[in-house]
Amino acid sequence: MFAPSGEYCSLPCKCETQWKCGRRERVTGREDPLSDKLTDKCVVMVTCASAAEANRIARAVVDARLAACVNILPGAVTSIYRWKGKVESARERLLLIKTSRKRLAKLQAAVERLHSYDMPEFVALPIAAGSGAYLGWLDECLGE
Repeated sequence: MFAPSGEYCSLPCKCETQWKCGRRERVTGREDPLSDKLTDKCVVMVTCASAAEANRIARAVVDARLAACVNILPGAVTSIYRWKGKVESARERLLLIKTSRKRLAKLQAAVERLHSYDMPEFVALPIAAGSGAYLGWLDECLGE
């Protein structure tokens, strides 16, 4: 948590491992030079039952310009989850889909239509900041 704009809070000084010197550091919450450049982009996580399904979904959403890029993580991830009252586990493929907030609803509909699961994972995480060149490339690929 950061102090409101223009205000400061303080933390123990980190000059000693036990912070015994008693000095305090000023913290504004504005140390990150990219912190005030929030984007409209996001990364969506989707797990798939197989590499073939992951490839099919990735190609379809990029072809439809619902995503600029999809990373398919190599190898399987092990997912442990509760389903219909039981703890289950599965080996899955993880997709990291880069898109914009305005494309999220259509992307989710496409993933749900193309996916083999009754309720596929669809978790969108905001991209707080990124290089201007990369964010511009995302816009170009998405047709924005």
